[in-house]
Amino acid sequence: MPIHKYRAFAPIVLPDRQWPSRLIDKAPIWCSVDLRDGNQALIEPMGIDRKNRMFDLLTGMGFKEIEVAFPAASQTDFDFVRSIIDNGRIPDGVAIQVLTQCRSELIERTFAAVKGAKKVILHFYNSTSTLQREVVFRADRAGVRAIAVAAAKQVKALADTAPETEFIFEYSPESFTGTELDFALDVCEAVKAELRPTRQKRLILNLPATVEMATPNTYADQFEWFGRHISDRDSVILSVHPHNDRGTAVAAAELALMAGADRVEGTLFGNGERTGNVDIVTMALNLFTQGVDPGLDLNDVNAIREVAEFCTQLPVHQRHPYVGELVYTAFSGSHQDAIKKGFEAQEKRNEPVFQVPYLPIDPKDVGRDYEAVIRINSQSGKGGIAYVLKADHGLDLPRNLQVEFSKVAQELMDREGKELTSPELWGLFQHAYLLADAPLTLIKQQMIPTSPDNRELAATLRRPDGSTLTIQGEGNGPIDAFVDALKRAFAIDFSFLDYHEHAVGRGANATAACYVEIQDSEGRLLHGVGIDPSIVMASLKATLSAVQRLMARQGKL
Repeated sequence: MPIHKYRAFAPIVLPDRQWPSRLIDKAPIWCSVDLRDGNQALIEPMGIDRKNRMFDLLTGMGFKEIEVAFPAASQTDFDFVRSIIDNGRIPDGVAIQVLTQCRSELIERTFAAVKGAKKVILHFYNSTSTLQREVVFRADRAGVRAIAVAAAKQVKALADTAPETEFIFEYSPESFTGTELDFALDVCEAVKAELRPTRQKRLILNLPATVEMATPNTYADQFEWFGRHISDRDSVILSVHPHNDRGTAVAAAELALMAGADRVEGTLFGNGERTGNVDIVTMALNLFTQGVDPGLDLNDVNAIREVAEFCTQLPVHQRHPYVGELVYTAFSGSHQDAIKKGFEAQEKRNEPVFQVPYLPIDPKDVGRDYEAVIRINSQSGKGGIAYVLKADHGLDLPRNLQVEFSKVAQELMDREGKELTSPELWGLFQHAYLLADAPLTLIKQQMIPTSPDNRELAATLRRPDGSTLTIQGEGNGPIDAFVDALKRAFAIDFSFLDYHEHAVGRGANATAACYVEIQDSEGRLLHGVGIDPSIVMASLKATLSAVQRLMARQGKL
């Protein structure tokens, strides 16, 4: 690799930095830029209809600041801004934000677009970076500062002519991360001197990582340095706008909040130029997992994702944090077993704190369910298979049966090379143990006491052709007598080793599930399962299930 073409980013000299020891204990001011920064990055930018869908989604989620357009850039953007103003579509308490470069004709066009709006964030910017000063603008520091100051004077003058609108000013030294800190501060101070913000009417200074150029801690250092040096700090809102060129936009934004930032500009799922903007949904739910109210309604992430995908025509990745199709799914056997045990422990604990291995968040809190938390493929183990059967069908399999059935499932998946859905797994379990299509089906049984310690049992079995067979045996209870009857009728030898039972469901619709374990004459273990409203019938069906599996192995069926 041609490493000689690149240089490491120079660290910020801040030996007494304070941000590493701070915690984020409240949500920032959120500003969605989906309709502007996100939209301009689309192969097919949104039309008016899709913009309206996105705008409604954002207001419904609780965003109070929404960058709706760069109205001087296109007639479509201009018309959209006019439509939401003229049609009264902006909810009370929501400020629309519009973006413009520091160019006189663009600023005038921007003010025309927002005429009559109640509350507007007028966001103006010019690039201040060393590289762009040299190769794009060919201007020195004074020239770049003059551009920003002239724009500040113009927006203030135009705002004074529109008293019906509450204007909030926002200035961005674009490419802040590539600008010398002292110069970024100098330009922002000059803009602030023109706009004269107060505690009651604060100026937003947005310090964007227009291109992500260093590790997230460097961005935090830049923010802490800037926050220490800007004058009249309480009259300023410091805002972040990180892009994701290094894949660390979320981390950079979080560390910047620790370093004193008050506000975050980003998009719902990180859409934006090149590698995208900071992902607000991920950031907000990161806060949520730390017990901090994110200040946004994220109770149904599936619905949010569907609207976003429709509006942007971009899919949200299956592994996207908190939202992707597979993020609450475990395929690994050890993970599945831990999740299964975690859910069981969570049910027993009398406390609200959610603690389940491998799940940083309760899927139900964001409108997801547990149906796909565990999915079964060739990497799955007994724990995952047992979880699916318990979650979807109420069957709590004994451990040895879990091991036996997992081998049956693994053989099928290895053979077919695909995962098993819950219905497919249930079908396989029914075929293997519930024997719906088995050669012999238990129809009825009758017990007759012959002494205090002995019972005689007559059981009627049905063959596939519809004919019936009655078998008889005796023992100290129904299962013992049925085992005796089966041994007599079919001349088979086995030992009855273990038995488990539990209820499935509650109330009038409850049934019994029974599990038996037998051992053949060669020491091999087999299991049987029976389900029936009658616990006696369920136990006998389980015994017949195990015995028929033994007979099939011995070639007697």
